[in-house]
Amino acid sequence: MKTPDSGPHGLVADANGAIWFTASFKGYIGKLDPTTGDVREFKLPDPAARDPHTPVFDQKGNLWFTVIGGNMLGRLDPAAGDIKLIPSPTAHSLPYGLLVNSKGVPFFAEFGSNKIALADPATMKIKEFTLSNPDARPRRIAATSDDAIWYTDYARGYLGRLDPKTSEVSEWPSPGGRDSGPYAIAVVDDVIWYVESVASPNMLTRFDPKSQTFERWPIPSGGGVVRNMAPTPDGGLALACSGVNAIALVDIARRAQ
Repeated sequence: MKTPDSGPHGLVADANGAIWFTASFKGYIGKLDPTTGDVREFKLPDPAARDPHTPVFDQKGNLWFTVIGGNMLGRLDPAAGDIKLIPSPTAHSLPYGLLVNSKGVPFFAEFGSNKIALADPATMKIKEFTLSNPDARPRRIAATSDDAIWYTDYARGYLGRLDPKTSEVSEWPSPGGRDSGPYAIAVVDDVIWYVESVASPNMLTRFDPKSQTFERWPIPSGGGVVRNMAPTPDGGLALACSGVNAIALVDIARRAQ
């Protein structure tokens, strides 16, 4: 990085292969050209916008990102370089995990509250959904093909589903119990995968929404708190195993044989 101690946190590739990242320590969004190593910095326009966190592109090429320390949601127009920020309606809600659904609507988890929110893509007006349990703390989110929002409830040890059309919330206790710390989450073929990140070793957990059944596998390295995971192009999973100096690759097809 050009700026020392930038603290790159989340990252995502654009359609041309450039890598965009949130510089959580220095309050900017960065664009890395992997062919030249050049980094362009987009400074957040509000000094209160501390700790940009998770970045995601929408279908129009806009980059959305959460700002956990500043309690904000942000949108960056890569072509113009303009950044717009809007505060979360709930104070100290700690905007965290973020996704854009099939219709281009961004959703984010409010880790400091029991809420999940969406933003109107045009106006950035935020609508919040309150989860049924006041102690729920959604951390990361993923979506199935019906645009239902699935979340890991880190505080209570639950997997949850929010239907944004009806505001209906469904919950299932994670097999590892209340203190299992569900965290990283992803969807592959409408099956939910997440990690119990406080269990030792961390447990890769599979939930089938059709049968409403769980399966679990220990992560061989221990995992060291898996904070994020993502589907791979071949239909598997990649897990960031923080604390154990490893990346885990999951061969889902082999599991089914």
